[in-house]
Amino acid sequence: MRIAGCFPLSPVLGKSVLGMLMLGMLVFGMLASSAHATIDAFDFKTPAEEAQYRSLIDELRCPKCLNTNLSGSDSPIAADLRREVHRLVSAGKNDDEIRTYLVDRYGDFILYRPRLSPWSIALYALPGLLAMAGFIVIGVMVRRIRRRTTNVSISASEQARLTALLARHNDNVGLAPTAVASHNAVAAQPADQAGT
Repeated sequence: MRIAGCFPLSPVLGKSVLGMLMLGMLVFGMLASSAHATIDAFDFKTPAEEAQYRSLIDELRCPKCLNTNLSGSDSPIAADLRREVHRLVSAGKNDDEIRTYLVDRYGDFILYRPRLSPWSIALYALPGLLAMAGFIVIGVMVRRIRRRTTNVSISASEQARLTALLARHNDNVGLAPTAVASHNAVAAQPADQAGT
């Protein structure tokens, strides 16, 4: 088999190339049809109305798609909202009236830039406030722990009793008395001399 002006192909390779070519055309056709689905043909009285419409559908979010604007979404609800925006623009509504109408129906989610309200301020400020509260709680806990750690001194009779209990325990475990004495001597040293 020979493709116009190309090198001759074996029958097996020729079939696979033709199959790949047909698959490519099929994929291209499907992509072209999905891209065509998002194009709406609306009539506008003036270029200003068309500019207003385009800016609004670029600014408004599709309620079904998580992060796609109305102009980029091909969902049925996005198509309905594009028609609704066109109807409102053609009726002479301004941008704020259209946004208010859509927010009343779909909530603040439809706006990429939500309006400043007490709820949105709380939403943005809450993580910082919680982090500050956490740092304050951790600081208070650390300060309380530092206050509680004090050097405890014991009397000579309590020290003798402790040494006897340790000796009895170490005899049961099998440690030599000299190891116990050296351990007790190191433990009795002040912290600044223990490392030298």
